Amino acid sequence: MEKKVFIKTFGCQMNEYDSEKINDVLAKKNKLIETKEQKDADLIVLNTCSIREKAEVKVYSDLGRIRKLKEANPNLRVAVGGCVASQEGANIIKKAPYVDVVFGPQTLHRLPDLLKAREKNGKPQIDISFPEIEKFDRLPMSKHTGPSAMISIMEGCSKYCSFCVVPYTRGEEVSRPLNDILTEIIATGVSEITLLGQNVNAYRGLMDNGEVADFATLIEYVSEIKEIKRIRFSTSHPNEMNDALIDCFSNIDKLAKMIHLPIQAGSDVVLSAMKRNYTTLEYKSIIRKLRKRCPDISITSDFIVGFPTETLNDFNSTKLLMRELEFDYSYSFIYSPRPGTPASYLKDLTTHEEKLERLHELQMSNVAQGEIFTQNMLGTTQRVLIDSKSKKKSGVFIGKTDNNRVVEIEGDESLLNQFVSVKINQILNKNIQGTILN
Repeated sequence: MEKKVFIKTFGCQMNEYDSEKINDVLAKKNKLIETKEQKDADLIVLNTCSIREKAEVKVYSDLGRIRKLKEANPNLRVAVGGCVASQEGANIIKKAPYVDVVFGPQTLHRLPDLLKAREKNGKPQIDISFPEIEKFDRLPMSKHTGPSAMISIMEGCSKYCSFCVVPYTRGEEVSRPLNDILTEIIATGVSEITLLGQNVNAYRGLMDNGEVADFATLIEYVSEIKEIKRIRFSTSHPNEMNDALIDCFSNIDKLAKMIHLPIQAGSDVVLSAMKRNYTTLEYKSIIRKLRKRCPDISITSDFIVGFPTETLNDFNSTKLLMRELEFDYSYSFIYSPRPGTPASYLKDLTTHEEKLERLHELQMSNVAQGEIFTQNMLGTTQRVLIDSKSKKKSGVFIGKTDNNRVVEIEGDESLLNQFVSVKINQILNKNIQGTILN
């Protein structure tokens, strides 16, 4: 009888990529088949995120529910991986002694061995070490059925922002060799690739000739792969936005005309307390260069509301900057203190109610801006990757533009997994419809 694994993923695209790899390695070494039903699983894996407090709480809440499954089936195995695992370590076993394995983002390739050791000695296994990029040399190639894939090009973060736990849970920045990345991309057989990293534009990968490739060079090499028609990347850091990378948006047609560039706050005082190591003026200069080189580029960002030192004037500066720079749909969150980070020791100046009000105000402003971007697409021609059929409308297919808008198009099965040029001829709220031109 086939054994099954259920994997639940929390957090970012890096975790989504890691979950794909967890599934691949368990399929190859343990012959486990993935299931979407937790109750049918022989192994449950929680791939966790510790960026925000609620994500961590959800993990322990899930473990509480899994405990009942374990009581009903003592042979069920439970593994906790990802950043919460790296941060909490043995504490997970103390709080949930029915967990069998705890592993970190850098040791997911060791999961089969950890499970084997658990069976051999009957004790929970923990491995949250940082063996740099060893995991990429130990993982099988993924099998992709759709037109898109994500590829992790580096691990960790060396920026040490005062609010962020990632450097402590994923380690320092380590880049994969350039040829390893290109080999994995070619093996996917997809037409759209997303390059992933905590600070993806900090990439510095070794080349076969002994030289080091920066991120712009990597993008140029990826664009030379014939099968790849569109390149995306996430997430970038303002300190690594050099002119060579900015030029890629005008020189490389395959690069999606979109960038996610987190600023976090519009106040220099708050940015300093966050240890972001740039000013609003420097950030604005980057945006001006991007729009000069690529006028059609869509720019999104991240904002933290209610950072401990944030005053009303600081928040107003953030709100003003959002309007001034005309961001497309972006992400904004209430500050969440992470254990052990420098910001967690700062005195909080704002009540939770005030933070909620500020968050709502900022989000409403951003939604209005996003709607303007959507309306401005009417009558334009967009590059769209068709990736699915509409579940509600017969003969209608769905795809995404460079700026991640979902577009409905009438057609047939031959459109699936294809790039097409689409003229946008109708927009009703978030429903966008277009007509194929080629």
